[in-house]
Amino acid sequence: MENIDVLNLFQGIGTMVASGWFLAIARVVLVMIGFLLIYLGWKGILEPMIMIPMGLGMIAINCGTLIMPDGSLGNLFLDPMLTDTDELMNVMQIDFLQPIYTLTFSNGLIACFVFMGIGTLLDVGYLLQRPFVSIFLALCAELGTFLTVPIASAMGLTLKESASVAMVGGADGPMVLFTSLVLAKHLFVPITVVAYLYLGLTYGGYPYLVKLLIPKRLRAIKMTNRKEPKQYGAKVKLAFAVILCAVLCFMFPVASPLFFSLFIGVAVRESGMKHVYDFVSGPLLYGSTFMLGMLLGVLCDAHLLLDPNIIKLLILSVLALLLSGIGGIIGGYVMYFIKKGNYNPVIGIAAVSCVPTTAKVAQKIVSKENPESFILGDALGANISGVITSAIITGVYVSFIPYL
Repeated sequence: MENIDVLNLFQGIGTMVASGWFLAIARVVLVMIGFLLIYLGWKGILEPMIMIPMGLGMIAINCGTLIMPDGSLGNLFLDPMLTDTDELMNVMQIDFLQPIYTLTFSNGLIACFVFMGIGTLLDVGYLLQRPFVSIFLALCAELGTFLTVPIASAMGLTLKESASVAMVGGADGPMVLFTSLVLAKHLFVPITVVAYLYLGLTYGGYPYLVKLLIPKRLRAIKMTNRKEPKQYGAKVKLAFAVILCAVLCFMFPVASPLFFSLFIGVAVRESGMKHVYDFVSGPLLYGSTFMLGMLLGVLCDAHLLLDPNIIKLLILSVLALLLSGIGGIIGGYVMYFIKKGNYNPVIGIAAVSCVPTTAKVAQKIVSKENPESFILGDALGANISGVITSAIITGVYVSFIPYL
């Protein structure tokens, strides 16, 4: 009987030895992070629809590394770095997630599906009730999207790379995915993974930022309206979505898939197409989000994430979201002074789009301090404006930065 090579038989263990101590430690750390994401998703601290499949994907990809026929380390999930057409067609018959990645993820389709679903969640009536205040707050909450670009450039990233990571400050995953695909495809995997990890942390991080920067007496402000906000019918909302879609696609054709996806979702919501609405807001949105989380987890392969720029991306992503949160709160303070105290500055944090998470975070914080204070309508107006301004900035970046 031949001697059995245990390390070759159990290649998950064997590749730990063959990969060297640094990569082995990185794989173990990512496995532990995977367990943590699953726990936080299960507890509801982070978004379970993304974090649970993402965590399990991280565990599977880093445990399931094997030795390929050519002697290199690989897996049977997918290879995001393949560009040769013939080789790609062969791999798509072997790696079971490769077709989904190639045909829906790496071309931005899944981001557009998610954005379409987000569109069905947007009641643009909240924006139309207070358009100028909502847009002002949304622009303030893009502080991280703007300031991170020069900071990233100073840290050695190119302008295209800087713009890609700066979009994390817009707190919209599809925008980050789309921008990095167009401007910095070589950093597409680490930027996208880092972005979605940190977007999940807006649940837990922003409440502490609000409590740090806004005192309790201001968080408890109950706003009084001198007149009831005007209610807009479905016809006006549909017309608004169609006109805005046409204008933005005309101005920024490069980002037109994102604009179309968002506003087709709004149009479905407002046009009364119940069966289509149920599909887009249900199976399409949740299915795409779940698959997105699973693919993100599988992309967390240790050797892919050990890019020399990954530490920079980690720091810049946190900084972008932090600056955007601070910008939104500054906008809230500005409105507080303009309204002579009849405005709750916590609403500013909702302008960091991440629909509808930050709006719910704002209402939860305020309700804890004053159960009689209801700011959700104003927060949703700022929230929806944040989505639109993020999409516009995406259009600006992908249209103009290649020429700079």
